Amino acid sequence: MHYFRPSNERGSVDLGWLKSKHTFSFGHYYDAEHMGISALRVINDDLVKGGAGFSTHGHQDMEIISYVLDGVIEHKDNFGNQYQVPAGDIQIMSAGRGVTHSEYNASQTDPLKFLQIWIQPNVKGIKPRYEQKSVAQQGPLTPLVTSDGREGSLKMMQDANLYRLVLKPNEFIVLSTKDRSAYLHMIEGEGEVANGQLQSGDGFGTKDTEQITIQAGNKGLTALWFDLPPS
Repeated sequence: MHYFRPSNERGSVDLGWLKSKHTFSFGHYYDAEHMGISALRVINDDLVKGGAGFSTHGHQDMEIISYVLDGVIEHKDNFGNQYQVPAGDIQIMSAGRGVTHSEYNASQTDPLKFLQIWIQPNVKGIKPRYEQKSVAQQGPLTPLVTSDGREGSLKMMQDANLYRLVLKPNEFIVLSTKDRSAYLHMIEGEGEVANGQLQSGDGFGTKDTEQITIQAGNKGLTALWFDLPPS
């Protein structure tokens, strides 16, 4: 099964200080056709004005990942973690049995753009934890967050793996999806998968397939690739 999610059909929120596009149902945006894929529950494409952000609030039993595209996040939580997360860094927080945190734009003037990602864990009630890291690209497919923290990646509490995919103009890659679910979120550039054209903000999901070929267009592409448990 293939699932295409055009950028311009995503849920939309404009609060003045926050403009957000929701790939899947979130908050006041609900669509029974777009509830997530496998353990992947949320991809929010957030644009935050200078000095603004998400004030202190709580979570439980969720793997919360932030991938900063432009600007710097100022993170604080009730366990004493206080960090800045610059563009290119990956951040994960396992909410476990309960955590409160805030995420603000560290700049008073420049916008912050980041992807907020939620993945349901396969174990509940753990002690909350926080990690962040800058991961250099190593070839077309680089692990950012994995089930076991391999190859210098961060670790998540789920049988899932998040990769950054970077393809040069007209380059292609074949990815195995046998007995797995998967989702591709385009960050920039253009490409083709399963005879569908993808651009920035577009998404593509698949399950019950053997493999998927992703072909970059003339501009190349940068994307996130989610390897997920079968659904």
